[in-house]
Amino acid sequence: MIHRRPLLAAVLLVTLATACVPGEGASSGATPEPGQLRLDYAYYNPLSLVVRQQRWLESELKGTEVTWVLSAGSNKANENLRGETIDVGSTAGAAALQARANGTPIRTIGIYTQPEWTALVVGKDSTVSEVAQLKGKKVAATKGTDPYFFLLQSLEAAGLDGTDVEVVNLQHADGKTALERGDVDAWAGLDPLMAQSQVDSGTKLLYRNPAFNSYGFLNAREGFLTEHPDLAQKVLDAYERARAWIGAHPDEAVRLLASEAKLAPEVATVVLKERTKIEVSPVPGDEQRAVLERILPTLVREGQVRSEQEAKAALDSLFAPDFAKKAQAS
Repeated sequence: MIHRRPLLAAVLLVTLATACVPGEGASSGATPEPGQLRLDYAYYNPLSLVVRQQRWLESELKGTEVTWVLSAGSNKANENLRGETIDVGSTAGAAALQARANGTPIRTIGIYTQPEWTALVVGKDSTVSEVAQLKGKKVAATKGTDPYFFLLQSLEAAGLDGTDVEVVNLQHADGKTALERGDVDAWAGLDPLMAQSQVDSGTKLLYRNPAFNSYGFLNAREGFLTEHPDLAQKVLDAYERARAWIGAHPDEAVRLLASEAKLAPEVATVVLKERTKIEVSPVPGDEQRAVLERILPTLVREGQVRSEQEAKAALDSLFAPDFAKKAQAS
């Protein structure tokens, strides 16, 4: 006997699944089928914008549904990796270390840029001229991201700690708005929003220190690397193609960033040509480890990781460099 209602429900589910727009949105979080690849794009990761726009993965991986999910910050990328909504995501190095130390099963498979993408920002009329003057004041920051860790390191360098300021936990765009409205005294900014605020609203960079910025890390779920190492390699290959493309088409890359992030061309130029180093090795290794070793004590002291032992173990096991080595060689 045929049960028509279950059959009708099954047909409806198949119809809804095939009606989704390919290449956008997030999945339910289940482990992907062999014909799926889910990765993020982010305005702070210019290589991801190129790979997505050029559709190299879609062209090469015939029969594979490539899904792109926007990451508004490292914390969102880590949330999606932890929830298995994406397989590959873009974060800052410090955020990747924090996530793995706190139990998120990710590995860093590539380095996409060496950016100076964060600084401490104050309003155009602010009288604050040094970090020590932030004591007792409100500072907007997105916890779990490089700007937040930059804030902690900057406070420490000024003889303060995280408890000496009132951290207002806002997503990057909301932190920018809060600063421009005068709702907070400072903001741990992130490009391209930071450059946009400088150009459009006259905000000022209170404190810069490129050494406090960790690299751009491309991370993948461990389960994905075990099940689909071939897809992970395709992603790294596409990223290296994007790196070369930006080098050959710098002005087009600026226009792409401006269009995607809805920025003025002069803002995109500052971000991509003045504060982002594209020509770096994609292989995670000693340089990135040295940066994270410098940041690790701050993470421990501020309670951003469960324990120092777990943080050190996470650092020892974070990098999976073979995919980037093969991409670089090819």
